Amino acid sequence: MFVSDFRKEFYEVVQNQRVLLFVASDVDALCACKILQALFQCDHVQYTLVPVSGWQELETAFLEHKEQFHYFILINCGANVDLLDILQPDEDAIFFVCDTHRPVNVVNVYNDTQIKLLIKQDDDLEVPAYDDIFRDEEEGEEHSGNESDNGSEPSVKRTRLEEEIVAQTMKRRQRREWEARRRDILFDYEQYEYHGTSSAMVMFDLAWMMSKDLNDMLWWAIVGLTDQWVQDKITQMKYVTDVGILQRHVSRHNHRNEDEENSLSVDCTRISFDLPLKQVKQKFQSMDVSLKENLREMIEESANKFGMKDMRMQTFSIHFGFKHKFLASDVVFATMSLMESPEKDGSGTDNFIQALDSLSRSNLDKLYHGLELAKKQLRATQQTIASCLCTNLVISQGPFLYCSLMEGTPDIVLFSKPASLSLLSRHLLKSFVCSTKNRRCKLLPLVMAAPLSVEQGTVTVVGIPPETDSSDRKNFFGRAFEKAAEGTNSRTLHNHFDLSVIELKAEDRSKFLDALVSLLS
Repeated sequence: MFVSDFRKEFYEVVQNQRVLLFVASDVDALCACKILQALFQCDHVQYTLVPVSGWQELETAFLEHKEQFHYFILINCGANVDLLDILQPDEDAIFFVCDTHRPVNVVNVYNDTQIKLLIKQDDDLEVPAYDDIFRDEEEGEEHSGNESDNGSEPSVKRTRLEEEIVAQTMKRRQRREWEARRRDILFDYEQYEYHGTSSAMVMFDLAWMMSKDLNDMLWWAIVGLTDQWVQDKITQMKYVTDVGILQRHVSRHNHRNEDEENSLSVDCTRISFDLPLKQVKQKFQSMDVSLKENLREMIEESANKFGMKDMRMQTFSIHFGFKHKFLASDVVFATMSLMESPEKDGSGTDNFIQALDSLSRSNLDKLYHGLELAKKQLRATQQTIASCLCTNLVISQGPFLYCSLMEGTPDIVLFSKPASLSLLSRHLLKSFVCSTKNRRCKLLPLVMAAPLSVEQGTVTVVGIPPETDSSDRKNFFGRAFEKAAEGTNSRTLHNHFDLSVIELKAEDRSKFLDALVSLLS
């Protein structure tokens, strides 16, 4: 069920309890976690934090801890599946789910005892009505009238029997019609995957309602929203609307006359090309005066040359003291790079903790380390895209484009993780759309594969929706991947919280792609 009053129905419930906190491995989830941790520390709430990167880790962690806790909080995981069916919890277990994944599973919506959804209902949820998808089992369908009809004439008995048969036939027909209608309703509701309001923004709203919102919390909410923009999880309109909400909070905070060394400022950033390499390698203050004065005109000219639209984007920056200034998008890239770092001496949990720590102002050394990793990642992304386009690795499979990175590709290890591969795929699709002359290909989605484990012979596969001006950021590949795998008995692992990311045995790739082509044609 949806929680209407987050303070009373969620925070005051867990405030005096021991809580288990499951946090997904994405930047928005980390930011929401930081806000919730700050609130818990303020009110001395006991909690245990467990990072989870997929459904298998969530199930395993729940089995390990379920005897010790009755209250569980899930951040950016759990809303889009039947949580009770997956975890099989005891009847006294309560789950609070703060998740951006849509659509929300209907069982979670209508379970009013164990599932509590911390989701803004002003999002366009379009949940089907209860009576359209749930139906109580009808009792007493079979009637026996032998005792009451002992003294009746045979013709009367026959007439009543015929009436019962007709009534039973009508009920079965109505049942079949209702089930067919239910399948159509659920198919329309579940066929597309998309994202709602940032979980970090939801947690910040909670802090604001309790008058416990601090500058750091506002910054984490900004980074969480920026993560959604960087990863193309929300529409342009949604991003602009949420930026406006946060901008009002920024103005309110900056009027508090708090510590000026930690103030937040709203800024607009632009991306440019065709600037002298010697100049762009310097700090802005050291660049030529003429270049600084004419920078805006030069960028606009370059944008027009390459057919790039919407170069101007409103975002946020933060100052830590007088020396350290960071853009929200840079923090997103740094945190993401730390979390998906390919360094062999770090486990998934270690990377998660490093990424979480980098969001604190007391750990700027980790943030700077993340920025260096992000630069390396972005350089590899640019070079890989250029290589894919120059060697014509992006091919049309009919209903979608397909690109496969081969083992031995430079920096291939950087793209074995879901977020990095998804980001590469989105930029590759945008670049391909700008460079191709084939009008039909400009409207196609992209399926991309990259090696995951040579020893196990597996690849990571991601599906990216078409790159169009009217794109609503809804992704249909999650359900398509499931059906293609079922139809061909392909060995797949649907372990990621984003349904459009799967692991596939390399040997089954051909038949899986053939089934996907047939399904989407």
